[in-house]
Amino acid sequence: MAATHRYYPIGIDVPNYIPNEWSTLALVSTFGLASMIVLSAGKTIATNSNPRITTLELSKVLWFTLCGSIHFILEGYYAMKFATLPSSQHILAQLWKEYSMSDSRYLTSHAFVMSMESITAWCWGPLSFLLASFIVTDHPLRHPLQIIISTGQLYGDVLYYGTCAFDFLVYGIEYSRPEGYYFYGYFVLLNGFWIVIPALLIADSVRASGKAFAEVKRTKTLGINGNSKKSK
Repeated sequence: MAATHRYYPIGIDVPNYIPNEWSTLALVSTFGLASMIVLSAGKTIATNSNPRITTLELSKVLWFTLCGSIHFILEGYYAMKFATLPSSQHILAQLWKEYSMSDSRYLTSHAFVMSMESITAWCWGPLSFLLASFIVTDHPLRHPLQIIISTGQLYGDVLYYGTCAFDFLVYGIEYSRPEGYYFYGYFVLLNGFWIVIPALLIADSVRASGKAFAEVKRTKTLGINGNSKKSK
């Protein structure tokens, strides 16, 4: 029989649930340490590949390197193991069970969450690593890909917040425990990064693309005017 759980809404069915073996502090610390290792590795590879890379561009490389790791590994694990998470003691399963204190949909095979996480894992995960390499090498497709990935991340996060808000406002269903650190720390803060940063990156790429098209147009205009003068 499944153990008693602390997830909301009260009485929700979490099949085959087994409490985490690791404490919250141990899980959060492990996640933080893993993130630091990913960022350190990303910085080393980027600066060795392009010693002249600017601090601003390096920060974007690190962002997409971290995104790729979280999307592909953590969210990819969820996409593959969502049905057995409640009973698993795998470190990634325990991380999801901890996060689920702020959104129990992750432990109930919720259709939206499963679909959203699968798209994020298999599309934005690998593409984030590709984009990080494009930024390092200043590839011509860097800004189009940055717009695509950032728009996907932003759209997914807006839907994530929106579906949860709809269930609360219309049906009165709360998926997060009442403690502030679960709702504001996990649900609002952690997901908020994928609202603010993608929005800034979309604006960055739109500006860069606009400048590039303006320069092409200016060059074409100068060429046409120059040819006209020569023909006269």
